[in-house]
Amino acid sequence: MTATMLTLSRPLPGRRRAAALLVLLAALFGLMLAGATGASAHAALLSSDPKQGAVVQTAPTQVTLHFSEQVTLEGDAMRVFDPTGKRVDTGSSGHAGSDDSTARVALVPGLAQGTYTVAWRAVSADTHPVSGAFTFSYGHASTTTSVAGEQATKGDTVVGFLYGASRSIQYGAYALLVGSVALVLLCWPRGVRLRPVQRLMLGGWAGLLLATVAELLLRGPYEAAKGLGSLFNLTMIQQTLHEHLGTMLVVRMLLLAAAGVFLSLLAGQAGVGLPETESTDPKAEQRLRATLGITGAVLAIALACTWALADHASVGIQVDLAIPLDVVHILAMACWLGGLATVLTGLRIPVQDGGIGVRQVQRFSTVALCSVTALVGTGVYQAWRGLGSWDALVSTTYGRLLLVKIGAVLVILASAWMSRRWTAVLRAEAPVLGGAAATEGAGAGAGTAEAEGAGAGTPAGAGAGAPAAGGADDAERDVDGDAELDPVRAAQLRRQEAARSSVVAARAREASPARGMLLRSVLLEVTFAVIVLVVTTLLTNAPPGRSVTAQSQGQAQANTSAPSGPVDINLTFDTGGSTNNAKGKVSIDIDPARVGSNQLHAYVYDSSGAPVDEPELDIRVTLPAKSLGPFTVQLDKVDIGHWAASGLQLPMAGDWQMQVIIRSDDIDETTVTAPMQVSN
Repeated sequence: MTATMLTLSRPLPGRRRAAALLVLLAALFGLMLAGATGASAHAALLSSDPKQGAVVQTAPTQVTLHFSEQVTLEGDAMRVFDPTGKRVDTGSSGHAGSDDSTARVALVPGLAQGTYTVAWRAVSADTHPVSGAFTFSYGHASTTTSVAGEQATKGDTVVGFLYGASRSIQYGAYALLVGSVALVLLCWPRGVRLRPVQRLMLGGWAGLLLATVAELLLRGPYEAAKGLGSLFNLTMIQQTLHEHLGTMLVVRMLLLAAAGVFLSLLAGQAGVGLPETESTDPKAEQRLRATLGITGAVLAIALACTWALADHASVGIQVDLAIPLDVVHILAMACWLGGLATVLTGLRIPVQDGGIGVRQVQRFSTVALCSVTALVGTGVYQAWRGLGSWDALVSTTYGRLLLVKIGAVLVILASAWMSRRWTAVLRAEAPVLGGAAATEGAGAGAGTAEAEGAGAGTPAGAGAGAPAAGGADDAERDVDGDAELDPVRAAQLRRQEAARSSVVAARAREASPARGMLLRSVLLEVTFAVIVLVVTTLLTNAPPGRSVTAQSQGQAQANTSAPSGPVDINLTFDTGGSTNNAKGKVSIDIDPARVGSNQLHAYVYDSSGAPVDEPELDIRVTLPAKSLGPFTVQLDKVDIGHWAASGLQLPMAGDWQMQVIIRSDDIDETTVTAPMQVSN
């Protein structure tokens, strides 16, 4: 109480502190906007050199990757393994020249022939790591150790879980902080005086701060696929601080420092506007409350910007529109879900002890309606921007998570509709259960009401049998005054007051079923709100359906050269010999080029186009994506320059590689390759 009176007696310094906060926020806004960039969400691997599944005849000296956008690379972002699982890359991974959309690593000299595995991991412009692996062969295909490549692209499970948990906690803590403050400022000023509500605000603030620090420490190990042992690696922390996401995390922590000052000012104004507050300058107090309200709104918007400027909204199409709409989406989420948690806290406190009243719940209902409207509008835009097509809604992880989120929101809306009905029931019962005093949450015989309610001396309810709002205090004074003159009369007044109190308490108990049902419906809303927050975190980590679809279309276009159905492959060869059959063309027909039994015919022609025999013709097929093969095709000589194989078994569909080995004499031979698509 002393701290409150000191704050109220000197409102101008509080206004100066609030103004200083606004100046700090403006500077932080400039820092955030200076780091905003544009790109396409989640980098996709477009091509590689050597190509995926290719069989090259010259030992490569490096491996180069080309992405759809600029990427950030760690020193070991690319790892290359030989057929035995031994690493053959040398030096650190880096960009090819000044092209930030590439990755390159050098290989050791003297590579042995066989199949090599390339594992890569990079960070997209939207701060999300992407990874993958593929194979290529030098000389000929061979068996390979694929486990090493798979492990190279996967991060530590514990680190990944903790990193995701820290992001979920941040969303929830932000909702608690902003939603609770918004509720007490807009709907329930008296609530800020209650310890449970104050703990809710402080918990949101502390949870957001600690989770932000945790994300800053976990970011390095998460990007580099390291374990918890690298949590306090100063080099990784320094790398994170130089990233765009690291800048946003630092800004978020600075904003939270300002939010801590704001909460202390808000707590100091806990009694502003209430009848029992002694005020020397009501107008100055109102101005201070308005300044605090504006400062709180700016803080909430600035904190929301630290997400919008570092996630999916900051990259892709229509960035200038997506960022402000994402800020609105985050703010609406916080006001709705955080407000729900605060209402739940207020409903658990009895009305006579200062719990939230019906009128305050109705006011929050209006705020929630506006928040839901904003959520739906911005959510539809985000879904369109992230999905790109209706098919992506069910064919991508992003789309399926979005369906789960929509389902959870529908449950919340149904619960909110139930809450509105129970609020209406309580509102209808309020005049019978104590009039303005019961409606505003005042206890029996309370001599005060909230700023929004009736003032002192207002009747407690017509015909209810209860005294006026100030009647209890008057009765006490009558009892004390008459006790010295007439003890019998004083005892009679005390009995009457006890009877009135019991009537008010009984009527409050009669209203408890409706209040209990309201409590249950709000609890259901809060439960599914937690689910929404978790799914939202998963959505931010999932590649948008639009980028997944674009990458799939690019892969489909790359495979158009090998259509499904009967395959006709024509390859030129040159063994380097001097005989007539050293140069020419080999034509291979595979029918039907589907999983199961197939017929293969091979025709060899010399440089003049005439059929020609070769001392040796071998054909091998490999499925690199599944590490199958190479399988040798058993050929039978049919005629001059004609070989055939009946019953060629192809066990799986996919992009196969065919190797044709041609020997023109005892010394000279060559190997030519071609892709072959096998369908189901």
